[in-house]
Amino acid sequence: MKTNIGTVDRVLRIVLGLALLGLFAFGAIGVWGLIGLVPLATGLLRFCPLYGLLGIQTCSTSRSLP
Repeated sequence: MKTNIGTVDRVLRIVLGLALLGLFAFGAIGVWGLIGLVPLATGLLRFCPLYGLLGIQTCSTSRSLP
């Protein structure tokens, strides 16, 4: 699996994911807060399947994950 998410994109995804999950945990937005798992997972894995399908790459070099 090649990485296709750059550093800035990665940080934004992780922050957004954690924010949505935090809002869910405190009951502010309900079950929809679980959608925060998607940006969190893609940020941690440095790979977005949708980016792969569309040919988008926000990282400067594509490298394989160990």
